[in-house]
Amino acid sequence: MKVFRFGRTAAVLSVAALSLAACGSDNATDAAGTETSASASTVSGTLSGVGASSQAAAMDAWIAGFNAANPGASIQYSPDGSGAGREALLAGGAQFAGSDAYLKDEETAASQEVCGPDGAFNVPAYISPIAIAFNLEGIKELNLDAATIAGIFRGEISTWNDAAIAGQNEGVKLPATPITVVHRADDSGTTTNFTDYLAAAAPEVWTTEADGEWPAELDGQENAQGTSGVVSAASATEGAITYADASAVGSMGKVSVKVGDEYVAYTSEAAAKAVEASTPVTGEGRPDADMAMDLARDTTESGAYPVVLVSYHIYCTTYQDQETVDLVKAFGEYVVSDEGQAAASDAAGNAPLSANLQEQAVQALRSIKAAS
Repeated sequence: MKVFRFGRTAAVLSVAALSLAACGSDNATDAAGTETSASASTVSGTLSGVGASSQAAAMDAWIAGFNAANPGASIQYSPDGSGAGREALLAGGAQFAGSDAYLKDEETAASQEVCGPDGAFNVPAYISPIAIAFNLEGIKELNLDAATIAGIFRGEISTWNDAAIAGQNEGVKLPATPITVVHRADDSGTTTNFTDYLAAAAPEVWTTEADGEWPAELDGQENAQGTSGVVSAASATEGAITYADASAVGSMGKVSVKVGDEYVAYTSEAAAKAVEASTPVTGEGRPDADMAMDLARDTTESGAYPVVLVSYHIYCTTYQDQETVDLVKAFGEYVVSDEGQAAASDAAGNAPLSANLQEQAVQALRSIKAAS
């Protein structure tokens, strides 16, 4: 049984023993604690990935950092959405996927066709809050509980001065502007995480199961492709509301979510605190290396922001040749290293993985092997 141990952040604990010998700073420290030069890298080749558009900013930073240390290697990533990434991996069209939702049991089973008898597995790449963002002139912050958020996105609360909103925002002059919901048009891991929060925290209002595709019965709402698409559409529409990776919402207004008796604004620290209460996903056929996490959406922990996602990289347990295995391991370990996590945080504002998660991710990546 896999056990995840949370609580200590990468900013507090040293994980020098996990740094790459081949990737990172000019004086990286390898697993034995000795210093090596980044120029000593021996990995080469091209690694192709497809997946979450929410990872775009972090991925640009990872690719730049990794390529600088590994001039013989090339990482390519197409931010077509989480669902597209998982589909590409399962079809053999990509060597890894970026996804804001982990592989379902049936997807894990299907992955055995291209990834060998143990299939594919999920490794956390970063933690990020999902912002509930709105466009109202002169208003930058609102407090909302889960039931009100669910009512808005179901279309049951249709104007901004509705009593359910006004009652939680005393002193805020709310207009009678109609609410325009903007949701993802594509199969999205962000949608999976957002609807999972609504279903867990407001089950009496959000009666639809969590899914990567927006509920078909909620027709008549606006939609757009990808993270940038929904943010652009909402930013251009007075009275609009949407959900997106917090790194992408810019100057739009943001919702503080009620948790227990307080309203919690999204921050990387608040998102990380919510993840600390997570438990491992279990299921028949999941590889031992799998690190998928079941997030505690209905937490009442003070200071935790439960509208959060763990963004994963999904790798095969087996690749056809050792060169690919070496490249996958090197890139994967760079992503979860201190340097990789810092690069992503600077670019996307996400929360770094805890030291314990970093350690488990490295162990998982090192289990990848070449086909015999």
